[in-house]
Amino acid sequence: MVLYFSGTGNSRYAAERIAGILGDGLVSMNDCSKREAPGDFHSERPYVFVVPTYAWRIPRVVTDFILASRFGGNQTVYFVATCGDDTGRAYRYAQALCTEKGFKYMGLSAVVMPENYVAMFSVPGAEEARRIVEAAIPAIDAAAAHIAAGERFPEQRTGKIDGIKSGIVNCAFYRFSVSARGFYATEQCISCGKCVELCPLNNIVLTAGRPQWGKRCTHCMACICGCPAEAIEYKKKSKGKERYLFEKTIR
Repeated sequence: MVLYFSGTGNSRYAAERIAGILGDGLVSMNDCSKREAPGDFHSERPYVFVVPTYAWRIPRVVTDFILASRFGGNQTVYFVATCGDDTGRAYRYAQALCTEKGFKYMGLSAVVMPENYVAMFSVPGAEEARRIVEAAIPAIDAAAAHIAAGERFPEQRTGKIDGIKSGIVNCAFYRFSVSARGFYATEQCISCGKCVELCPLNNIVLTAGRPQWGKRCTHCMACICGCPAEAIEYKKKSKGKERYLFEKTIR
């Protein structure tokens, strides 16, 4: 079973491709999260979690979901982590999660995909994004091949800087950056409710036709990048920047 969490489509694409190669089932953790209930899964084949990397670790929302859910049957687990540059020592935290759940950890495979964190960085244009995705396909297919063969992913070599990124920087990221307080809708808002639909944590509601954000934001960028009118901004950091959404950019 392939389970994925995705804000702008990168991890969903990787998950769809892996599930297609393996001929396995596909589950959206976004949809599960919107139901606000722990998952109850059963698979006779390995579980494959395809997730983005937030500040060089898998998102806390994913960790919380996995810890709260039940996974019956096969207890072998693989992680495929999409990222804008690298995954630091995300594998150590994924391994610790598997130990806590009683899973057999088979490794974490990094896949570099187009940057989507418009709250802090510029995102690539369409042509550059397509080149990045094309370059990522061999890594995705290689991960699927290892899973199909029942092999562990190759070990990653990391240094002290990677430990700092996945440790101190990740903690600072969640403490100082991950908040919905900076999001707002401009006059371009068409009151379509797409942001409400896309938010995996049900953190957005329409009030008098305008989106209002609550306190459960995970900074997945689904709302700001998925807005069809590009009417959502994050403080002053997103102004003038392109938005990245896999479907619009790649397909």
